[in-house]
Amino acid sequence: MADNTLEIERVSKRYGDVVALDEVSFDVRAGELFGFVGSNGAGKTTTMRIVLGVLAADAGEVRFAGEAVDHQTRTRIGYMPEERGLYPKMKVLDQLVYLAQLHGMSANQAHASARNWISRLGLAERSGEEVQKLSLGNQQRVQLAAALVHDPAVLVLDEPFSGLDPLAVDVMSDVLKAKAANGVPVVFSSHQLDLVERLCDRVGIIRSGRMVATGSVGELTADAAVRLRIVAPGATPGWADGLPGVSVISDSGAETVVELAAGADDQAVLTAALATGPVTEFSRRTPSLTELFRTAVAEEKTPA
Repeated sequence: MADNTLEIERVSKRYGDVVALDEVSFDVRAGELFGFVGSNGAGKTTTMRIVLGVLAADAGEVRFAGEAVDHQTRTRIGYMPEERGLYPKMKVLDQLVYLAQLHGMSANQAHASARNWISRLGLAERSGEEVQKLSLGNQQRVQLAAALVHDPAVLVLDEPFSGLDPLAVDVMSDVLKAKAANGVPVVFSSHQLDLVERLCDRVGIIRSGRMVATGSVGELTADAAVRLRIVAPGATPGWADGLPGVSVISDSGAETVVELAAGADDQAVLTAALATGPVTEFSRRTPSLTELFRTAVAEEKTPA
């Protein structure tokens, strides 16, 4: 594995009879944005806490740059928890300087880095305010600055975009892309799957403590069932119901998305659409990450 790659290998964790993680394995490569997605309770936060050493794994190993992660390595990780881990009554600048020094920076280095990130994240006018007096969005920016202030070699972020307005999302996205461009492996969890799809080089989907898919969105959709998007302005909802080998995904009448079973005839779908009137679009459609995720979650429960 290449240097500066974060590896999670066969990590397991149980709480009594509950299996939180079951041999979870994936890697985040140098310079890569990796999206870690799953339903609430799927195991994302537990995995991240094990990477940070907050929790101990029952089995498996976490490595960085080919070496087992230890205390010294963890000081080089920038971590952003889902629950804000800031001192609410401490002023923004003072807090960032303090955290940078905890990671080994000198006072001068800590002040320079803190002021840099305060400026880059649009917090210059808030640097002297207590964290508790900031809006939730600005608190989130401070939390990101806290993860970045010590110039980490790895970034592990749990729901970093939660509660941010679109402008703040753009600011945070640019920061993460810049860190990845400098060779830092970046892994973050998010329920905003359209954002994950847009930003990430690869994605890992976890379900009930097990990794069920890993790869680029293109790789994950390569074997997906064929979907067709049909735009027929004169059609009414239900026109595609009952077509052999066709499952209707969405149907407003004028715009319909269907999924074809293996061997189903797309021309038969077109013929049926033309029977309703003019067809202005008939195209194959790649499933989105949201659709892939819904499919993975839908497969979670099987009949007894």
